[in-house]
Amino acid sequence: MTSPKKKLIAGNWKMNGSLAANEALVQALRAGVGQSGCDVAVCVPSPYLAQVQSLVAGSPIALGAQDVSAHAQGAYTGEQSAAMLKDFGVRYAIVGHSERRQYHGESDDAVAAKAGAALGAGITPIVCVGETLAEREAGHTAEVVRRQLAAVIHANGHCITEIVVAYEPVWAIGTGKTATPEEAQAVHAVLRAQLHHAAGDGAARIRILYGGSMNAANAASLLAQPDVDGGLIGGASLKAPDFLQIIAAAA
Repeated sequence: MTSPKKKLIAGNWKMNGSLAANEALVQALRAGVGQSGCDVAVCVPSPYLAQVQSLVAGSPIALGAQDVSAHAQGAYTGEQSAAMLKDFGVRYAIVGHSERRQYHGESDDAVAAKAGAALGAGITPIVCVGETLAEREAGHTAEVVRRQLAAVIHANGHCITEIVVAYEPVWAIGTGKTATPEEAQAVHAVLRAQLHHAAGDGAARIRILYGGSMNAANAASLLAQPDVDGGLIGGASLKAPDFLQIIAAAA
Protein backbone atom coordinates (compact mmCIF):
# COMPACT_ATOMS: atom_id res chain seq x y z
CA MET A 1 0.00 0.00 0.00
CA THR A 2 1.22 3.48 -0.78
CA SER A 3 2.20 5.75 2.10
CA PRO A 4 1.71 9.51 1.97
CA LYS A 5 4.59 11.24 0.23
CA LYS A 6 5.09 13.86 2.96
CA LYS A 7 6.41 12.46 6.22
CA LEU A 8 5.75 13.99 9.64
CA ILE A 9 8.45 14.57 12.24
CA ALA A 10 6.89 15.54 15.58
CA GLY A 11 8.95 16.38 18.64
CA ASN A 12 7.58 15.39 22.05
CA TRP A 13 9.31 17.58 24.61
CA LYS A 14 7.66 15.65 27.46
CA MET A 15 8.07 17.52 30.79
CA ASN A 16 11.08 19.54 29.70
CA GLY A 17 11.69 23.17 28.85
CA SER A 18 11.90 26.69 30.18
CA LEU A 19 11.14 30.07 28.65
CA ALA A 20 14.80 30.61 27.80
CA ALA A 21 15.51 27.07 26.60
CA ASN A 22 12.35 26.98 24.47
CA GLU A 23 13.25 30.22 22.73
CA ALA A 24 16.78 29.06 21.96
CA LEU A 25 15.56 25.69 20.67
CA VAL A 26 12.78 27.03 18.46
CA GLN A 27 14.97 29.80 17.03
CA ALA A 28 17.59 27.19 16.11
CA LEU A 29 14.91 25.00 14.52
CA ARG A 30 13.51 27.94 12.55
CA ALA A 31 16.98 28.78 11.28
CA GLY A 32 17.70 25.22 10.21
CA VAL A 33 14.42 23.80 8.99
CA GLY A 34 14.12 25.94 5.85
CA GLN A 35 11.50 24.72 3.42
CA SER A 36 11.64 21.12 4.54
CA GLY A 37 10.16 18.37 2.41
CA CYS A 38 8.35 16.96 5.44
CA ASP A 39 5.85 18.29 7.98
CA VAL A 40 7.35 19.33 11.31
CA ALA A 41 5.68 19.80 14.70
CA VAL A 42 6.70 20.36 18.31
CA CYS A 43 4.43 19.05 21.08
CA VAL A 44 5.15 21.17 24.14
CA PRO A 45 4.07 21.28 27.80
CA SER A 46 0.82 23.19 28.19
CA PRO A 47 2.25 26.18 30.12
CA TYR A 48 4.41 26.96 27.09
CA LEU A 49 1.75 26.76 24.37
CA ALA A 50 1.36 30.54 24.17
CA GLN A 51 5.10 31.16 24.05
CA VAL A 52 5.77 28.53 21.41
CA GLN A 53 2.74 29.59 19.38
CA SER A 54 4.43 32.97 19.08
CA LEU A 55 7.87 31.50 18.41
CA VAL A 56 6.72 29.27 15.52
CA ALA A 57 4.44 31.90 13.92
CA GLY A 58 5.25 32.34 10.25
CA SER A 59 7.43 29.20 10.15
CA PRO A 60 6.75 25.71 8.77
CA ILE A 61 6.74 24.35 12.34
CA ALA A 62 3.31 23.34 13.64
CA LEU A 63 2.33 23.47 17.31
CA GLY A 64 1.27 20.36 19.18
CA ALA A 65 0.02 19.53 22.66
CA GLN A 66 0.97 16.48 24.71
CA ASP A 67 -2.53 15.60 25.85
CA VAL A 68 -6.15 16.73 25.58
CA SER A 69 -9.20 16.24 27.77
CA ALA A 70 -12.01 14.00 26.61
CA HIS A 71 -14.41 16.59 28.05
CA ALA A 72 -15.52 19.82 26.39
CA GLN A 73 -15.67 21.88 29.61
CA GLY A 74 -16.59 21.66 33.26
CA ALA A 75 -15.23 20.61 36.64
CA TYR A 76 -12.07 18.86 35.43
CA THR A 77 -9.30 20.63 37.34
CA GLY A 78 -5.94 20.50 35.63
CA GLU A 79 -7.24 19.45 32.21
CA GLN A 80 -7.27 21.33 28.91
CA SER A 81 -10.11 20.95 26.43
CA ALA A 82 -9.61 20.65 22.70
CA ALA A 83 -11.27 24.04 22.20
CA MET A 84 -8.75 25.63 24.57
CA LEU A 85 -5.88 24.07 22.64
CA LYS A 86 -7.41 25.25 19.37
CA ASP A 87 -7.41 28.81 20.79
CA PHE A 88 -3.62 28.61 20.84
CA GLY A 89 -3.30 27.37 17.28
CA VAL A 90 -2.60 23.77 18.26
CA ARG A 91 -2.53 21.53 15.18
CA TYR A 92 -1.69 18.16 16.78
CA ALA A 93 -2.37 16.53 20.15
CA ILE A 94 -0.68 13.39 21.41
CA VAL A 95 -3.15 10.92 22.91
CA GLY A 96 -2.48 7.60 24.61
CA HIS A 97 1.26 8.01 25.04
CA SER A 98 2.59 5.01 26.94
CA GLU A 99 3.56 7.27 29.83
CA ARG A 100 -0.07 8.45 30.12
CA ARG A 101 -1.29 4.85 29.93
CA GLN A 102 1.25 3.68 32.52
CA TYR A 103 1.38 6.56 35.02
CA HIS A 104 -2.15 7.90 34.67
CA GLY A 105 -4.04 4.66 34.06
CA GLU A 106 -5.49 5.70 30.71
CA SER A 107 -7.54 2.91 29.13
CA ASP A 108 -8.02 2.22 25.43
CA ASP A 109 -11.51 3.72 25.70
CA ALA A 110 -10.21 6.87 27.38
CA VAL A 111 -7.65 7.30 24.60
CA ALA A 112 -10.37 6.83 22.00
CA ALA A 113 -12.50 9.52 23.68
CA LYS A 114 -9.58 11.94 23.72
CA ALA A 115 -8.93 11.28 20.03
CA GLY A 116 -12.59 12.04 19.33
CA ALA A 117 -12.44 15.30 21.31
CA ALA A 118 -9.41 16.42 19.31
CA LEU A 119 -11.02 15.51 16.00
CA GLY A 120 -14.15 17.41 16.97
CA ALA A 121 -12.10 20.59 17.37
CA GLY A 122 -10.19 20.16 14.12
CA ILE A 123 -7.02 19.00 15.89
CA THR A 124 -5.18 15.97 14.55
CA PRO A 125 -4.68 13.37 17.30
CA ILE A 126 -1.39 11.50 17.28
CA VAL A 127 -2.67 8.18 18.62
CA CYS A 128 0.07 6.19 20.34
CA VAL A 129 0.07 2.40 20.45
CA GLY A 130 2.74 -0.03 21.57
CA GLU A 131 3.61 -3.13 23.52
CA THR A 132 5.71 -3.69 26.64
CA LEU A 133 8.79 -5.89 26.61
CA ALA A 134 6.85 -8.69 28.32
CA GLU A 135 4.11 -8.50 25.70
CA ARG A 136 6.67 -8.59 22.88
CA GLU A 137 8.53 -11.55 24.39
CA ALA A 138 5.21 -13.38 24.77
CA GLY A 139 4.47 -12.86 21.08
CA HIS A 140 1.54 -10.51 21.69
CA THR A 141 2.79 -7.40 19.85
CA ALA A 142 0.28 -7.50 16.99
CA GLU A 143 -2.59 -8.36 19.31
CA VAL A 144 -1.80 -5.44 21.66
CA VAL A 145 -1.39 -2.74 19.02
CA ARG A 146 -4.48 -3.92 17.14
CA ARG A 147 -6.55 -3.79 20.34
CA GLN A 148 -5.35 -0.29 21.18
CA LEU A 149 -6.03 1.02 17.67
CA ALA A 150 -9.36 -0.81 17.39
CA ALA A 151 -10.78 1.23 20.28
CA VAL A 152 -9.99 4.46 18.43
CA ILE A 153 -11.39 3.16 15.15
CA HIS A 154 -14.59 1.91 16.80
CA ALA A 155 -15.22 5.23 18.57
CA ASN A 156 -14.41 7.53 15.67
CA GLY A 157 -15.68 5.76 12.57
CA HIS A 158 -15.23 7.61 9.30
CA CYS A 159 -13.08 10.30 11.00
CA ILE A 160 -10.31 7.73 11.34
CA THR A 161 -8.67 8.97 8.14
CA GLU A 162 -7.92 12.24 9.96
CA ILE A 163 -5.71 10.73 12.67
CA VAL A 164 -1.98 10.08 12.86
CA VAL A 165 -0.85 6.81 14.46
CA ALA A 166 2.43 6.49 16.34
CA TYR A 167 3.87 3.06 17.04
CA GLU A 168 5.96 3.36 20.17
CA PRO A 169 7.23 0.08 21.58
CA VAL A 170 7.21 0.76 25.31
CA TRP A 171 10.49 -1.11 25.76
CA ALA A 172 12.19 1.34 23.38
CA ILE A 173 11.06 4.63 24.95
CA GLY A 174 13.80 6.49 26.77
CA THR A 175 15.84 3.30 27.04
CA GLY A 176 18.14 3.85 24.08
CA LYS A 177 16.84 0.57 22.66
CA THR A 178 15.23 0.81 19.26
CA ALA A 179 13.27 -1.61 17.15
CA THR A 180 15.25 -2.60 14.09
CA PRO A 181 13.92 -1.11 10.86
CA GLU A 182 12.54 -4.55 10.00
CA GLU A 183 10.80 -4.92 13.39
CA ALA A 184 9.29 -1.47 13.06
CA GLN A 185 8.10 -2.12 9.52
CA ALA A 186 6.48 -5.41 10.53
CA VAL A 187 4.32 -3.69 13.15
CA HIS A 188 3.60 -0.71 10.89
CA ALA A 189 2.38 -3.14 8.23
CA VAL A 190 0.01 -4.72 10.78
CA LEU A 191 -1.37 -1.28 11.63
CA ARG A 192 -1.65 -0.29 7.96
CA ALA A 193 -3.63 -3.43 7.20
CA GLN A 194 -5.96 -2.73 10.15
CA LEU A 195 -6.50 0.84 8.96
CA HIS A 196 -7.11 -0.36 5.41
CA HIS A 197 -9.75 -2.75 6.68
CA ALA A 198 -11.43 0.15 8.52
CA ALA A 199 -11.02 2.93 5.98
CA GLY A 200 -10.36 1.30 2.62
CA ASP A 201 -8.21 3.33 0.27
CA GLY A 202 -8.34 6.23 2.72
CA ALA A 203 -5.88 4.34 4.91
CA ALA A 204 -3.07 5.23 2.52
CA ARG A 205 -3.18 8.85 3.67
CA ILE A 206 -3.01 8.02 7.39
CA ARG A 207 0.54 8.56 8.56
CA ILE A 208 2.06 5.96 10.89
CA LEU A 209 5.01 7.32 12.84
CA TYR A 210 7.70 5.37 14.66
CA GLY A 211 8.18 6.53 18.24
CA GLY A 212 10.73 4.42 20.04
CA SER A 213 14.08 6.17 20.50
CA MET A 214 14.38 7.43 16.93
CA ASN A 215 17.49 9.59 16.79
CA ALA A 216 19.89 11.22 14.35
CA ALA A 217 21.86 8.00 13.93
CA ASN A 218 19.00 5.59 13.14
CA ALA A 219 16.38 7.88 11.58
CA ALA A 220 17.33 7.36 7.95
CA SER A 221 17.13 3.56 8.12
CA LEU A 222 13.80 3.63 9.96
CA LEU A 223 12.30 6.26 7.66
CA ALA A 224 13.32 4.24 4.62
CA GLN A 225 10.77 1.54 5.50
CA PRO A 226 7.68 1.58 3.27
CA ASP A 227 5.13 2.00 6.08
CA VAL A 228 7.12 4.33 8.34
CA ASP A 229 5.71 7.77 7.58
CA GLY A 230 7.70 9.79 10.09
CA GLY A 231 8.73 9.88 13.71
CA LEU A 232 7.50 10.90 17.16
CA ILE A 233 10.77 12.06 18.65
CA GLY A 234 11.47 12.29 22.38
CA GLY A 235 14.90 13.22 23.71
CA ALA A 236 16.40 14.03 20.33
CA SER A 237 13.75 16.71 19.76
CA LEU A 238 15.29 18.77 22.58
CA LYS A 239 18.60 19.07 20.70
CA ALA A 240 18.25 21.25 17.61
CA PRO A 241 21.11 19.64 15.59
CA ASP A 242 19.74 16.14 16.19
CA PHE A 243 16.14 17.10 15.46
CA LEU A 244 17.16 18.90 12.27
CA GLN A 245 19.14 15.86 11.15
CA ILE A 246 16.05 13.67 11.59
CA ILE A 247 13.98 16.22 9.64
CA ALA A 248 16.57 16.15 6.87
CA ALA A 249 16.40 12.35 6.76
CA ALA A 250 12.63 12.55 6.30
CA ALA A 251 12.67 15.16 3.54
